[in-house]
Amino acid sequence: MTSSPNSPRPVRRLLGTGLAAALLLTACGGGDSGGGGAGGGEAAAPGGPLTFATGGTGGVYYPYGGGIANLLSSELEGTTVTVQETNASVDNMQLLASGQAQMAFALGDVVADAVNGENTFTEPLPVCSLGNIYNNFTHVFTTAATGITTIEDLRGRRVSPGAVGSASEVTADRIMQAAGLDPQADIERAQLGVAETVAAIQDGTVDAGFWSGGLPTGAIVELANNADLVLIPTGEYADAMAEQYGDYYFADEIPADTYEGQPEASPQVVSPNILVVRNDMDEQLQEDITRTIFENQEQLLTVHPAAAELDPATAGEVGFIETCPGAQAYFDSVS
Repeated sequence: MTSSPNSPRPVRRLLGTGLAAALLLTACGGGDSGGGGAGGGEAAAPGGPLTFATGGTGGVYYPYGGGIANLLSSELEGTTVTVQETNASVDNMQLLASGQAQMAFALGDVVADAVNGENTFTEPLPVCSLGNIYNNFTHVFTTAATGITTIEDLRGRRVSPGAVGSASEVTADRIMQAAGLDPQADIERAQLGVAETVAAIQDGTVDAGFWSGGLPTGAIVELANNADLVLIPTGEYADAMAEQYGDYYFADEIPADTYEGQPEASPQVVSPNILVVRNDMDEQLQEDITRTIFENQEQLLTVHPAAAELDPATAGEVGFIETCPGAQAYFDSVS
């Protein structure tokens, strides 16, 4: 069972991996994250405790966020960063708005909605960007046994567009609309996270699932290792989606052999992942966090391959959200 966008999942504890082996990331309170409006909570002072809203354990946000949390906790004196498991982007932006989190990962389309006060968000949120961290690739995944090879083949099937309150759900619905499907009426919806979707595909209760994540995504690695994975291409819809919604959608390929039994590259809709903070965070802390992440790429690569995409030369080039002044100061210093 998934939580609603206004009720983030309970926090899970995450142990450090290699960067701060003795550090235990203690759990923090969840509670009601509000309805997406601005305000609430306290400004983040230099140092002190910070909550980092990430995602589910089967994706990239949670382990990668844990690595960043460990790194910041060990490198920034007086700072302790706690990771929170959530349903990802929409939940995360609402946690920032309510002050229950001070840092969050979020996908470009959800970030754009949040800063503009559109769709899920009833008013613009007071947030800024510490940079484009890595790109999310849409995965529409199934197994050869279902016979599904195109988005149009999803009509009448039981499909998980992603957990409620996730960017995967937003992207999935927009892809299906671009393909001529009504995402509410033309499929039987099963709102599951990526790990739960994989389990449901394996037991035959779901035919296909959507996931927007980094490469590789652990839960899909598991599916590919245990079944004949099929990745359904979506790249053909990227231009129409960018024209309708914004330039945070573009096409790129999941390289061949990213997953077991995937001999060919798979063209997909792609969107950038942004590290977002409340805009009342201290500017020096913004700069310190940004510098620490980008100057410790090799350590973060031991946590997840997505860290290979860290690039301070381009990370500040995000057109749909303001770059935080502290982050911009760091990017300017290395340009």
